Amino acid sequence: MKTHITFRRDDTDLTVHDCGTGNALVFQHGLGGSEAQVAQVLPQGLDWRRITTECRGHGSSTLGTRRPFSIAMFAADVVAAADEKGIGRFVAGGISMGAAIALHLAKTHPERVKGLILVRPAWSFARAPDNLAPIREIAALLRSRSLDDGQALFAKSTSAQRLRVEAPDNLASLLGYFERPDASAFADVLGDIASDGTGVSQEDAANLAIPALVLGNRQDAIHPLAVAQLMADTLPNAHFLEVPAKAAATEAHFAAVRTVILQFLNTEFKHRSDAQL
Repeated sequence: MKTHITFRRDDTDLTVHDCGTGNALVFQHGLGGSEAQVAQVLPQGLDWRRITTECRGHGSSTLGTRRPFSIAMFAADVVAAADEKGIGRFVAGGISMGAAIALHLAKTHPERVKGLILVRPAWSFARAPDNLAPIREIAALLRSRSLDDGQALFAKSTSAQRLRVEAPDNLASLLGYFERPDASAFADVLGDIASDGTGVSQEDAANLAIPALVLGNRQDAIHPLAVAQLMADTLPNAHFLEVPAKAAATEAHFAAVRTVILQFLNTEFKHRSDAQL
């Protein structure tokens, strides 16, 4: 059974999706995504209760007036939604920005996060990483140009020329930011989040002794394979897997991600109670 609620937090309406039964899996989408993106990477019939809070300005959630946007802000919203749903301990996971949120939650709420699933992480341990520079460029264009002019300028940029060769899937997604109905307002989200960090140092991550799954792929300049490898090398109990490149084999990518997530959850948690973790 799938339900969703609208949860009020300061002057923002957050949409919280809640489906399934069993142990809690709090799983977040990427920058510009929504609950539908999460549904793509999780297996059907998963024997877990999955909760996804659409971040401010994403999906059906409103932007609100608080600024700047940050990973910490979005993570605090996720925890507040979990509290509203009566959820105590959970496995935290996410895609890209959602992975950054999950990592932040593991550091700030170690008593609640019993495992991590990081799918195509874009952040390691530095703020404003170089791989997110194209998103910062787009935010600047959205703030200073019309949508059509901004899109045309970015399509001719050095960043776009590089991505057209190295990661065409990334380029298509980035150009899509100009086509959002809320593109101008969403510029603040893009600029603030791409300039932010997880708030987790490499030393912090090395002390997170919980089961973790880290998935990376090639042909992805926004989510470099090296970032996923560094994250897996740093987390002491991490399992790392390179999955097929989303840009080259979309269906194979999603099939592999779903399979590995299911295996990880079954292996690490199926026969273990919270008291044993």
